[in-house]
Amino acid sequence: MSAAPQSQPRDNMTAVSDRIQTEVQRAIQRSIKGVEYIASSAPVLGSTPKDVLLSRGTMQLYHYRPLADEIYRVPVLIVMATTNRGYILDMVPGMSFIEFLLKRGFDVYMLDWTAPRAEEKSLRMEDYVLDFIPQCVREVQRDSGVDDVSVIGYCFGGVLSLLYASTHLDGPMKNLICFTTPIDFRGMTLFQNFSDRRYFDVDKLVDSIGNVPPEMIFSSFEMLRPASRAVSQVQLWENIWNDEYVKSYRMFDRWAADTLPLAGEYFRQTTKDLMWDNKIYNQTMSVGGRLADISKIKVPILHAVAEHDHIVPYEAAKPLIETVASEDKQEVMLKGGHVSLVAGANAVKRLWPKLDSWLSERSI
Repeated sequence: MSAAPQSQPRDNMTAVSDRIQTEVQRAIQRSIKGVEYIASSAPVLGSTPKDVLLSRGTMQLYHYRPLADEIYRVPVLIVMATTNRGYILDMVPGMSFIEFLLKRGFDVYMLDWTAPRAEEKSLRMEDYVLDFIPQCVREVQRDSGVDDVSVIGYCFGGVLSLLYASTHLDGPMKNLICFTTPIDFRGMTLFQNFSDRRYFDVDKLVDSIGNVPPEMIFSSFEMLRPASRAVSQVQLWENIWNDEYVKSYRMFDRWAADTLPLAGEYFRQTTKDLMWDNKIYNQTMSVGGRLADISKIKVPILHAVAEHDHIVPYEAAKPLIETVASEDKQEVMLKGGHVSLVAGANAVKRLWPKLDSWLSERSI
């Protein structure tokens, strides 16, 4: 009878001891995994086999080797954004958009960018729209033996693709797909504040430093969500023993930090024509003296936008489909953010199958 009152304190002490031991073991495992994380090499990305068809200054054109026995007739040219590298679309096997397209039977090319050299600071919008993209299209035609070309533009790669389409209305573009592409730059709220013409002297900046450094571009993206890096690092620590989580974190973190500088004149022109004067939305844009009115575009077009895109909010992307003259046009809004829309587990389940369904029937 006398032992019963003593058992409860003993049980409580045992439970506390077990809990302390569990937390100590978790801390030790976190520390071990943390050391492994720091010591391990960066993940190998962009490893899908490919050949370099063109290499000219900041421009690189790749052709990916086929992974299917039967290939759709119309080749696909992906135009990347000028601020980031294309391997976001070619992560590790099983998480690679490029690999997915190849296995689905598409003939895939990519126009990717490298850092512009100091002597390339004079590159302008017309160099990208009237020179780089047309040369790549011609090379895709030559290499594939097919006149028609479908174009996929990611973010600002979509802007360049739209300007190319609007200045080559009788050109070889058969289909156009845009991912998270801004049209009404009033919707880019924080970038608008950052580049406000009352306070931002873009002429002085470009005249002083030439090419805009990647640190400035990266910082402008980080200002959209100032606490995001700290939050992501806390989440990494909480999930440090989850190998799949760590693998995914390292891939996206490496890409996000791998920001490219922008050619000075191109940045000046983008700031004045798009951020300040909103010329694409106002249908007053010209490139190299040629009117670039996207309301004249008639090719089939698909625009994929992200529900939680903090870089290109929906208000900035929304006018695209209602503006173009295409009869075959569609906007699809999917869950995800600016990057997770196109890459990662979310994209695998949502965007990729949708794109395959839309593009396959228009590629024969």
